[in-house]
Amino acid sequence: MCFAFVNFANAQEKVDTIKGKVELVFEDEDVLKPAIGAQLQWLNTSIKTTTNPLGEFELATPSNVNKLIVAYKNFATDTIEIQKQSNYIEIKLSKQKTKLGGITVAARKNATEVSYLSTIQLLKINSGELKKAACCNLSESFETTPSVDVSFTDAITGQKQIQMLGLATPYTLITQENIPTIRGLASITGLNLTPGSWVQGMQLSKGTGSVANGYESLAGQINVELQKPDASEKIYLNLYQNSGGRSEVNVNLAKKWNATTSSGLLLHYKNQWYKQDMNKDGFMDNPLGNQLIGLYRMQYFSVNGLEVQGSVKWSSVYNNGGQLQNIGWHFTSNLNRQEAWLKIGKLYRGKPWKSMGLQLAGFIHQQDLQTPQHSYNGKQNNFYANYIYQSVIGNTNHQYKIGSSFLYDHYTELLPDTTLGNLHRTETVPGIFAEHTYNHLNNFTIVSGLRLDFHHLYGAFLTPRIHIRYVPIGKTAFRFSIGRAQRTASFLAENQQAYFSARQFIFNGNKANWQNGIQPEVAWNAGTSITQPFTLNYRKGTMLLDYYFSWFTKQIIADYETPRQIQFYNLNGKSISHSLQAQIDYEAIRKKLDIRLAYRYYNIATTYRATDLQRPLVSAHRGFINLAYQTKTKWKLDYTLIVNGSKRLPNYFVNHNTDSNFHMQTSPTFITMNAHVSKQFKKNIEAYLGGENLTNYMQHNAIISATNPFSADFDASQTWGPVMGLNVYVGFRWMMK
Repeated sequence: MCFAFVNFANAQEKVDTIKGKVELVFEDEDVLKPAIGAQLQWLNTSIKTTTNPLGEFELATPSNVNKLIVAYKNFATDTIEIQKQSNYIEIKLSKQKTKLGGITVAARKNATEVSYLSTIQLLKINSGELKKAACCNLSESFETTPSVDVSFTDAITGQKQIQMLGLATPYTLITQENIPTIRGLASITGLNLTPGSWVQGMQLSKGTGSVANGYESLAGQINVELQKPDASEKIYLNLYQNSGGRSEVNVNLAKKWNATTSSGLLLHYKNQWYKQDMNKDGFMDNPLGNQLIGLYRMQYFSVNGLEVQGSVKWSSVYNNGGQLQNIGWHFTSNLNRQEAWLKIGKLYRGKPWKSMGLQLAGFIHQQDLQTPQHSYNGKQNNFYANYIYQSVIGNTNHQYKIGSSFLYDHYTELLPDTTLGNLHRTETVPGIFAEHTYNHLNNFTIVSGLRLDFHHLYGAFLTPRIHIRYVPIGKTAFRFSIGRAQRTASFLAENQQAYFSARQFIFNGNKANWQNGIQPEVAWNAGTSITQPFTLNYRKGTMLLDYYFSWFTKQIIADYETPRQIQFYNLNGKSISHSLQAQIDYEAIRKKLDIRLAYRYYNIATTYRATDLQRPLVSAHRGFINLAYQTKTKWKLDYTLIVNGSKRLPNYFVNHNTDSNFHMQTSPTFITMNAHVSKQFKKNIEAYLGGENLTNYMQHNAIISATNPFSADFDASQTWGPVMGLNVYVGFRWMMK
């Protein structure tokens, strides 16, 4: 019997050779021996090779053959069909008692994989990783991913935000199937609008990305792939309930109409019905409310290479929270969003390196917030178009992309300072871009990209970006990147936590400055990484070390350092971020236990009115352990431990004179633990049980002046730790193929 375990490379990158290893499986499947001198040959060709004393091989790949013959003495000889995207395979040969046996080709994909061939440092996260936790929505889908920090925005809404490289969510480009989706007014709240059960997988990269995706990404890019109707279950049902009174129902429906056309309907409903106050501050930990989201998508793939995909989506969210008592401090919020996208692509038969595509998308996003001290009303109308043509120059060693894009945004926001009135802003940005990829023997790749965009408020600007990958020896891959990023900050929507306080909003300048003269945020990012696959005791592992440095030349500062105020002004000084991370993934017990260890260090400094300070509410040090264990009886157990280092607290805490609980300069170091257990029954039923924050650690007194919320000192915007304790959840999944 022969088992081939296949790693898949980026489909857009050319693979001229294939590498791998042939091992022998004996009666005890946990004992493997290298197959020395095994013969491998492409069917009907003279291209062949034999394995070395370690059982390893490297073989040239013909362009028109994908069947590989594997032969070894006293073992069955047969033919394996190799996927075109494959760059590394592991072949397991087992002895046959019969003269000839069948052949089984299987793939074991890790829940998270580091792409070996991608020029950009890329993590591929599949649905298996998402099922290690509840993953109710996108903001809760990164608890087992050390590259992403997850924290609460405030102590009242239960809203979570993510950080990459120590920078807030808006500095990460979040795309849905490579179309920008969570941006502008939705930079924070939009993370809740993608249910975890809808996600088929994600690709996560750090630093500036491809110029084909725009000019905004600085900290990195998270691309979300939704469930495809032609590759998912006909019916998928997920029920969820936690101890905090949160109930969810998710239903995915898929229909394949014929060989070329399929469609899907994704539905989500959430109800928060229980008033919970675990930290005993008199405020609900989560607001009461409802969330209803629906998405319909279709896709058409013709035999001549024409591809058409599209979807429409509708989201409605209502929340009502605050103090437990009926007469007290309360808030209400409404969010309504309608969006649609369409992708039209053309693949050329017999020319896999040549394609073109058109992306069209648009949304209407409106969110309203009302608190006793402040109110916010914001609306954004968006349209996006992007055309990409891809081909080669001479051969596949020189590939290029060219294209053009158009971005339209219209914003209307009610400023908290009534003397300034409404903030209206319209942005139109046409642009062109070009990107060249040079690949030498898959050991050296350089991607050079340049964009030229014409912003009607800020004028023309260039966005250069370079990514380099170099493999000097073996499998050791070095990567380097540098690039520019620019964005317009929706600073009110991105700082909505300030609305849950009595802080006075101070805008540096007059209405004209903020109405027409908002400066764009401009930054550069440079990074380097080392990826080292290894084998220890016949088990696979990967070591990853990366360092990224970001520096802003223009930025809008949200300054919380003054008691009872939040001040907005343009950067006058420095704003930098250093990020260093080390990570090891290792299969400790074959097919049973995976271990992930990581350590992350941040050094982030910003000039606040002529004083250089560390960025508040960001841990400098973070340790991470994840253990994933599965049995042959289809039990899966997952455990995550995170050590959060201390964080600098705003000077507001130091200078506060009315409550001794807030005379702190830094937060304490604390540990959080999560665990998740699931069991598959038959082939289509799965039940799961989990616990979040098993240490029951909470930031007590998270709300300043919680007993007097109508005073000038009231502030729920500065959270450095969990605002609720242990959360237990149960769930059920049912699938029909």
